[in-house]
Amino acid sequence: MEKKTKIAAEDGKQDLVITREFELPLEWLFKAYEDPEIVAQWMGTKVLKLENKKHGSWQFETTDPKGNKHGFNGTIHEFVPNQKITRTFEMENTPFPVQLEFLEFESLSESSSKLTMHIVYRSAALRDQMLALPFAQGINMAHNRLQEIVNKLI
Repeated sequence: MEKKTKIAAEDGKQDLVITREFELPLEWLFKAYEDPEIVAQWMGTKVLKLENKKHGSWQFETTDPKGNKHGFNGTIHEFVPNQKITRTFEMENTPFPVQLEFLEFESLSESSSKLTMHIVYRSAALRDQMLALPFAQGINMAHNRLQEIVNKLI
């Protein structure tokens, strides 16, 4: 099955660009990143905090099949409804340092929209380590769930 979420990663660079077109109106795509209940559903995570504002913060927690808890957190630097979110992303208790994420939301039509994520890592080596994980498969699956869950809400 073709992955609808595309990842562009140039050799030797410390960033990557993720794009995905959704059959969702722009407002609903943005809401999937803004509403804690929707985020929890499509990400399969517990939303401990989600302050959608400049200088806001967020904190999520997942539990793996063995019962181990994994935390994720960051700070929101820019929040423009239906346009963009700039935030940091950190996986707690891992060797990966914080990364910077630029999320841009774009309307393609009344019923479709596009998400572009530009992610900057501390180094090209760290970015490559992330890509060596099942990162591409995971984000594609998450975006597929986002599409399915939001379709049921609209």
